[in-house]
Amino acid sequence: MEKNKKPVKASTVLIYVFFCLMMVLYLAPLAWIALTSVKDRAEIYKSPFGWPTEFHWENYVIAWTKGKLGIAMLNSLIVCVVTLILTLIIGSMAAFAIARMKWKLSGAAMIYILIGMMIPVHCVLIPLFVRFAGWHLNNNLIGLILPYLTFSLPTCVFIMSGFFRSIPNELLESACMDGCSIYQIFFSICFPLARTGLFVTGLMTFIGNWNELLLALVFMSDGNKKTLPVALTKFVTPYQTNYHFMFPAIVIAIIPTIIVYCLFSNQIVDGLTTGAVKG
Repeated sequence: MEKNKKPVKASTVLIYVFFCLMMVLYLAPLAWIALTSVKDRAEIYKSPFGWPTEFHWENYVIAWTKGKLGIAMLNSLIVCVVTLILTLIIGSMAAFAIARMKWKLSGAAMIYILIGMMIPVHCVLIPLFVRFAGWHLNNNLIGLILPYLTFSLPTCVFIMSGFFRSIPNELLESACMDGCSIYQIFFSICFPLARTGLFVTGLMTFIGNWNELLLALVFMSDGNKKTLPVALTKFVTPYQTNYHFMFPAIVIAIIPTIIVYCLFSNQIVDGLTTGAVKG
């Protein structure tokens, strides 16, 4: 029995050591934030990296009420879900048109859309603010949905076009011979087959917009319209930072993203792999 055992390669050991180090590197900050969130103000300054002597769970209650995290989380949820739905529908239709439909300007349209991935949000911040002020979209959730949708579409089109190109031509040709319209081919055949790409694009879009701060900070000054990242800034003043309230608020803010990643991590890996190989 012992003779049949294969020796473990040094490269395999190094790979496992590397991944263990990466796991510690990513989990250590989360663990430190969670432990710091249950300390009082004095203990944070006295022993920032030590184990808490007493767990102050009331920090979460105060952070939730003082920061108005409930309404902020609801605003973030509305903005992110609406943006997600519009991005997947519009982006998938655009990607299908570019990847599978034959027309002269399909390549130029793809380049034009991908240019949007190269434009930093800082370049359009002032023009957007001036334009939205004229349209009375400041302090309006629609004023966040529109730029979020605009900046999310290029990534969606780029990823989904790879999935649509991987669909066999014979499948689409047989659908055409059966009398299916272009809309039936898209919604009944291509859209369901590209669900793995939809998972990847949807998760990237949702989490990216959930954590976005700059646009929300500029466009939202009404306390009842602020999103969750903006609500976290309430604990930072010009003269001090309420770390004992800010860290619980951060934990509350990152819990939804952690849950989403844990539930759909396999779909993310499968989607990125499929799109890379077949695209």
